[in-house]
Amino acid sequence: MNNEKYNVSGMTCAACSLAIEKSVSKLDGITEVKVNLITNTMAVSYDGDLLDPDAIIKAVEKAGYEAEMSIDEIKMEIEQKNLEEKLAFEKRLKISLVFTVPLLYITMGHMLGMPLPAWMSMHEAPLTFGLLQLLLTLPVVYMGRSFYTVGFKTLWKRYPNMDSLIALGTSAAILYGLFALSQIWMGTVRHDMALTMLYVNDLYFESAAVILTLITVGKYLESRAKAKTSDAIKKLIDLSPQTALLFKNEKEYEIDIKDVKVDDILIVKPGATVPVDGVIVEGESAIDESMLTGESIPVSKGIDAQVIGASLNKTGYFKMKAERVGSSTMLSQIIKLVQEAQGKKAPIAKIADQISGIFVPVVLGLALLGFIVWMLLGYSFVFSMSIAITILVISCPCALGLATPTAIMVGTGKGAEYGILIKGGIALENTHLIDTVVLDKTGTITEGKPTVTDVISNELAENDLLQIVASIEQKSEHPLAEGILRDASEKGISIIEVAEFESLSGLGLKAIINEAQWLIGNEALMKQNKINIDAYREAFNRLTDLGKTPMLIAKDQILMGVIGMMDVPKVNSEEAIHALMAAGIEVIMLTGDHKKTAASIQRQLGIPKAYAEVFPHEKAKVIEKLMAEGRKVAMVGDGINDSPALALADIGIAIGNGTDIAIESADIVLMKSDLRDVVTAIDLSRKTIRNIKQNLFWAFFYNVLGIPLAAGVFYLSFGLKLNPMFAAAAMSLSSFTVVTNALRLRGFKPEKKMHSKVLTENYETYSFRDDEEQNETKQNETEENKEDNLMKKEMLIEGMSCGHCKMRVEKALNAIEGVQTAEVHLDEKKAFVTMHSEIDDEILKSAVEEAGYDVLEVK
Repeated sequence: MNNEKYNVSGMTCAACSLAIEKSVSKLDGITEVKVNLITNTMAVSYDGDLLDPDAIIKAVEKAGYEAEMSIDEIKMEIEQKNLEEKLAFEKRLKISLVFTVPLLYITMGHMLGMPLPAWMSMHEAPLTFGLLQLLLTLPVVYMGRSFYTVGFKTLWKRYPNMDSLIALGTSAAILYGLFALSQIWMGTVRHDMALTMLYVNDLYFESAAVILTLITVGKYLESRAKAKTSDAIKKLIDLSPQTALLFKNEKEYEIDIKDVKVDDILIVKPGATVPVDGVIVEGESAIDESMLTGESIPVSKGIDAQVIGASLNKTGYFKMKAERVGSSTMLSQIIKLVQEAQGKKAPIAKIADQISGIFVPVVLGLALLGFIVWMLLGYSFVFSMSIAITILVISCPCALGLATPTAIMVGTGKGAEYGILIKGGIALENTHLIDTVVLDKTGTITEGKPTVTDVISNELAENDLLQIVASIEQKSEHPLAEGILRDASEKGISIIEVAEFESLSGLGLKAIINEAQWLIGNEALMKQNKINIDAYREAFNRLTDLGKTPMLIAKDQILMGVIGMMDVPKVNSEEAIHALMAAGIEVIMLTGDHKKTAASIQRQLGIPKAYAEVFPHEKAKVIEKLMAEGRKVAMVGDGINDSPALALADIGIAIGNGTDIAIESADIVLMKSDLRDVVTAIDLSRKTIRNIKQNLFWAFFYNVLGIPLAAGVFYLSFGLKLNPMFAAAAMSLSSFTVVTNALRLRGFKPEKKMHSKVLTENYETYSFRDDEEQNETKQNETEENKEDNLMKKEMLIEGMSCGHCKMRVEKALNAIEGVQTAEVHLDEKKAFVTMHSEIDDEILKSAVEEAGYDVLEVK
């Protein structure tokens, strides 16, 4: 029995909760439903064998409300599904191996000189030899029964795939083996050794078992890769703090995060995680939002500033009012986006499936034709059937099970050798098709940490100013301090003693050195202390225009200089970007940072197009938009804020020094955090896919050559029928060729040639919101042009009493084909319907009445 909790939105009265309970209770497998109107939750007990959680959500939506599983329930469901799938495939693989290994020893061991007891020898005890093979094959067939249910189902629907070929080939091998076993039994009973020995080599049981076991190995590895992908969602869930500090009646209480309500006042201390989304009502601080926005430098926030749940409070103490809690927070939305993106990834049409779609009907046709021709020629049913089954047996290549996994194994191994981790065959197959690469900025193109780029001073030598600033910043925990200290260390600048130190939250630092007062911070700090910055205004504005962070330094009320800091590009980023562009791949930069910073990096590296000020859910929208244009998109990123886009893109590529969540969401991980490896990954993918296609050719080649012999084409003229040794040789040769060809990939080496800069004069830098507003304006203009052609009707409706009633009627009317919009005015008890074309009044009335309300008039 499963017990789960859902968050429900849209309820306004007791009738709403009753409607939901009634709708969900109708489902098969439901034992209990409890809806709590106060907390907007629903607790459900149901039989997991009879009902899926998605069906419960759909039942709530059918009643006119919205439901989603709570975060804790999502995590439990993921863990349960992963565990069940992992255990199922482990069991299937272990049992298959336990029976396949001894089967191979019995059938192939004697060829390698391995001993076999006389009582099971093919020469001394042929019947026992055959029966043992059958008994060892049956458990493997049972464990791989899903291949038959799926394979024959797709065959019946006339969409055969690789499963169809496996099902047909292994079934044919087993059927022919059973026929051969029956002949061995007849020969044994009649003491006809000639008949017995004629068929003892025609037992194809081991072929069926080996094919099923090899494919099971691939399925097991695939299930492990899927589990790793869902780990991203679990780690996102773990980011949310478990408790919050509630401020109530002038006291501080620690409460469970689930108990936080909208408008609660919460306390956030230095070093703590912001519990939910909200607004600061008292205090100020520097907040690290890099995990969500990608901006590397903490953001100073004061009263009325928005704060995001799961971001880190670096320095100050503040109180906040909760605005979005539970499933409404930005973190919860990111979790939902990652789930949806992973669910949207359509399964790739395997090359083997494409070949099977042609090969299976042809082979079936040849087998049927062979049976009919030999029957018409007057041969027995057994002879004709043996021809048909032999065609199916020789047509199913054992090497098919090796063709793809062997190349993938070598290709992924070679990638790992160069620090490129590729998560399975789907990633390999998609990567070679990429025509657009979208790059996150912070930590992907850039170092992900602030670096000193400019030291400007008319009063002090550069190193002297750096010494003062580094000595003061040594006592600070601000990320900018790390950049200053790193630069001072690299230049061999020593630290001097600081007498007094004070951190001014949201402004900067104050310190005393050699009895002089020093101030380091932003323009607001200088204004507060009435320090004139006109002497450095030009330098300050120039640094700001370049997207750099200017740090002003003053001594005893006199401005001494300004230091510019910026998250600078990585050493190899420019080369990688231009190598991609030289290969005809469009490169787009995507960042949560502000527009000036994006434009500065864009021009430094020559990236033609960039989107700035993009939130996590908007990154996924950009990817979705590009994919809708028919592009094959790779997203390269390193942060939590990139995970929805990484999961949604055709190929997600994570930087190895990024967050675990980004790495788990991605299809490829670049362990060296070098963007040049994106080029290498695409090249490796192309070569591996080419190798797979070659392997599939060789997997079929020798067996297809044997089809005429299997069909008895040479039987009438030369008395030649399929020789079992020929079939065995064909299978062995195709397997040897496939493995040898796959091993050629071991010689792959990344291209090391330098790529010259691809020059462009057209740079486009979009603020995401500006872009969205332009699209919305265009859409509104289009809608206004259409409005003149629309028809309108007014309906008088009885029985509506709350916001839910309004929503329910609108939903019923909007569902009618031809309705553009339906809007309900509760106070007037009317619905106003706009239509593309005339709709009969009875259709409109029927829809409203089915929703539970009475229509008095339509005009």
